[in-house]
Amino acid sequence: MPYPRALPIDVTRREQRILEHIVRQPNNPQWLVTRAKIILRAADDQTNSQIASELAITRNTACSWRERWQTSEEQREAVANEMDDDQSLRELLEAIFRDNLRSGAPGKFSAEQVAQIIAIACEAPEANGYPVSHWTPKEMVMEAIKRGVVVSISERQVGRFLKRGGLKTTPDPLLAQHDRKRPGGVQKTGS
Repeated sequence: MPYPRALPIDVTRREQRILEHIVRQPNNPQWLVTRAKIILRAADDQTNSQIASELAITRNTACSWRERWQTSEEQREAVANEMDDDQSLRELLEAIFRDNLRSGAPGKFSAEQVAQIIAIACEAPEANGYPVSHWTPKEMVMEAIKRGVVVSISERQVGRFLKRGGLKTTPDPLLAQHDRKRPGGVQKTGS
């Protein structure tokens, strides 16, 4: 079954110049270069299948970017008419080529819950009744559930929270105290 005819693409000389510059510039991200190439090839009346074959992408990808370009026509015209500089138009073209935000699954844990779990990691396990000198993810899970911070959580997730925050669990206070005289005659007592 043949594919439906691809949407015709219109590219102004100014847009073509900017797109070609994007393609030639060696420090541009690959996603930007590929999308600029899709539009340039579509403007040369190549089919989505031809574009997909040449650029090693799917036909649907070529079709999607062709449609995105078409829907941005009014916006591109407005910026081109209002601004004489190519920088404003280039910024718009790059914005058109960016991926849309995707919803994804909502986070399972709130920022407050994460903060409370990290706060547990900063406490001494012995002070909470655990016969260990250092927190392990297992004890952290048990303590978070016991305190009602979360209903359930995996040991791996606790580890991810601590790793992301750059924290390492320790039974020692964050600021070490020493039993020696400090400069200035101030004595600090240790535990």
